[in-house]
Amino acid sequence: MNYDRYINPDIAAVPPSGIRRFFDIAATMKDAISLGVGEPDFVTPYHIRNAAINSITDGETQYTGNRGTPELLEEISWYLEHRYGTKYNPKTEIMVTVGASEAIDVALRALISPGDEVLVPEPSYVSYSPSVIFAGGKPVGVVTTAETEFRLTPEALRASITPRTKFLILPYPNNPTGGIMEKEDLEKIAQVVREKELIVISDEIYSELTYGGKQHVSFAAIPGMWDYTITLNGFSKAFAMTGWRVGYACGPEELISVMLKIHQYAIMCAPRMGQVAALEALRSGRMTDYEDVCRMRESYDRRRRLMVEGFRAMGLDCFEPRGAFYVFPSIKPTGLTSEEFCNRLLKEYKVACVPGTAFGACGEGHIRCSYATGIDKLNIALERMEAFVKSLK
Repeated sequence: MNYDRYINPDIAAVPPSGIRRFFDIAATMKDAISLGVGEPDFVTPYHIRNAAINSITDGETQYTGNRGTPELLEEISWYLEHRYGTKYNPKTEIMVTVGASEAIDVALRALISPGDEVLVPEPSYVSYSPSVIFAGGKPVGVVTTAETEFRLTPEALRASITPRTKFLILPYPNNPTGGIMEKEDLEKIAQVVREKELIVISDEIYSELTYGGKQHVSFAAIPGMWDYTITLNGFSKAFAMTGWRVGYACGPEELISVMLKIHQYAIMCAPRMGQVAALEALRSGRMTDYEDVCRMRESYDRRRRLMVEGFRAMGLDCFEPRGAFYVFPSIKPTGLTSEEFCNRLLKEYKVACVPGTAFGACGEGHIRCSYATGIDKLNIALERMEAFVKSLK
């Protein structure tokens, strides 16, 4: 049977994730090292796992309210206010989602009307542009470069705005580059947002993972930007809770209430067990100054410096990332495209990385490597990559 006439052509035209393809190949190869998927190599801390186990043992296996449990909503509100200076009413301005990924999807579907343009700084996370298309909008890439430390500049933003532009996705700290936006950078963006009356979807999932004394600044905390911003965050990256699938969205009640409608009908609620675990992560963090997060961040920082030094030692320019857990080195001196480099590296030297083009066309000439894996494996991967680069000369 020919199913083509039944399938949405816009969805069919979206390519599969460029991240998963290399990861899946590496999983079938003996002794391969994957630097592809952005997932912490840490196990969720024991006290967080134990809280969920106790909840299950006690029979807490029912639905929660659509927004999430009152306790978790209150704790998220406290965390954001005391950590980043942003205030949200837990009863009306916060909703718990199935990971930050659902929050992205729901925000776009709730706001986009057919033909609306959404600005997406690139290189950036692979899901943004497809999610815009799925919602009926048009993604418009805004190029960022290593020369500006992959920051979104007001000049590039202004040049990309048309009469159909309504939204801006702000993905910092950035996946795949590790770039961050500091307060003065955000203030310049805020001027354009206010002037053009854009709604900003600020994905801050890596907010706890910044390095070199740089502290994350939430866009909603910039004076005058709260009303323009939907803030997305979650527990996957900072708390090593990828499999628990708990994220959240915060913003003006008028926007969150529309997002909640989609969440109600499509999802009902995030898993209760995940919400219990998330609550423990935040509550324990109050008492220990987020000791678990600090421990993991310190480890990532050591690996970050190892990777940057390793790439530079093999003659490849490597922007020093200040956030997340990725490096985005240039492979232009090799003469290979990003796709060619990654294909050969995997087949010949058994190291999986992701072509920079998976994150936008301007990613050509770069590869993304996640350093969220053990230092012993990173050292072996760097040795293999150096040998590969030398073999190309």
